[in-house]
Amino acid sequence: MRMNHYKLPAGVQDLLPEEYYNVSLLTEKLKNKFRLAGCRFLESSAIEYYDTFAEIRNRIPQRQMFKMTDGDGSLLVLRPDMTLAVARMAATKLKVPSGRFAYVSEVWNNAETAGNMSRRGYLQAGVEFLGVSGAFSDAQAIAFAVECMKETGLDDFTVDVGHVGFFKGLLSGLGVNEEYTEKVRVSINAKDSVGTMLALKEAGVDGRAAEALLSLPSLFGGEEVFSRAEKLTEDKGALSALEHLKKVHALLKEFGLEKYVSFDLGTVKSLSYYSGIVFTGLTGALGAPVLSGGRYDYLADDFGKHIPAVGFAMGLKRILMALESKGKVEKLPAPDAVIVAKEGAEATAYGEYLRLTGEGKTADLYTGSEKEGIRYAAERNAKCVLVAEKEGVKRL
Repeated sequence: MRMNHYKLPAGVQDLLPEEYYNVSLLTEKLKNKFRLAGCRFLESSAIEYYDTFAEIRNRIPQRQMFKMTDGDGSLLVLRPDMTLAVARMAATKLKVPSGRFAYVSEVWNNAETAGNMSRRGYLQAGVEFLGVSGAFSDAQAIAFAVECMKETGLDDFTVDVGHVGFFKGLLSGLGVNEEYTEKVRVSINAKDSVGTMLALKEAGVDGRAAEALLSLPSLFGGEEVFSRAEKLTEDKGALSALEHLKKVHALLKEFGLEKYVSFDLGTVKSLSYYSGIVFTGLTGALGAPVLSGGRYDYLADDFGKHIPAVGFAMGLKRILMALESKGKVEKLPAPDAVIVAKEGAEATAYGEYLRLTGEGKTADLYTGSEKEGIRYAAERNAKCVLVAEKEGVKRL
């Protein structure tokens, strides 16, 4: 079978100069935002042992990981999740695992994603708030997520907030095992009412409990969601989750961020991963999330230390797509000059290049004929063309 050696595998992409430039601008904006917020930066290894992600309680399905072997036969993977990597580093390497930690990193994950926008490689910018708990820290994380979304240039976005504890509470005491709980969760999170009904039937859940679970996707909006949700259950765990959300909402309202936030009790992310609030950043320009976060108090436990935490990650390539759809991306900047080096005048051309760049100007050296150099300069939209000859430099 002949290989398509000039093509890329599905789900990965190259970055051409203009896209790379805009990704770099976006990255620097967010890095500066992180610095101003007192974040410390870290980076995990891009290659980890397979068991790090496959043999823990919060394991990632093996089909989602890109696997390889090293020289001694050990099974390795490309980093599939940055938050788990941070949890590992915090539990095993950080002397004081508390505070805000930030990263801009690539992750590789073969998971299916929403909005028919599947990718295998994701460039993420994220912040993890380690060693913190309570409504104030959750509200801080959501507020900072909103700040970061605004920093990217997006203006038509919302952050949907839920709590996995409400879903857990509705199932509490019903005797539903882990397998069927996961089936129900996945269907509700996908807003698949038919799938939810079938999953509930398989799990043996009916009556008022089934009605409450089926109504979760409709529990979406502002603070009125809380009173509607309270009528569905008397479970202490579910009601405690609602009280927590009320406190978070009150804080966000005091922060002046209420207009950016809505509540969605039908957002039920992984129960083995998340332990409290969960939130998702959405923009009208795309049919898929551009930000995802939540509380994960027990991730570090798998690595030997209990570290309560909350955080989020932003998909930079998706954000760039949203900005592009709004005409908010930058053109590749034109060089201040293209210097055409004629044969025999290379040293003169190089000297002019050093002079211009020493003054903080951008200069592109071109070797060839004057005619070809003018054409190249036009393609680059250069502000001027300089031709280096044996006698000196002339400006066209």
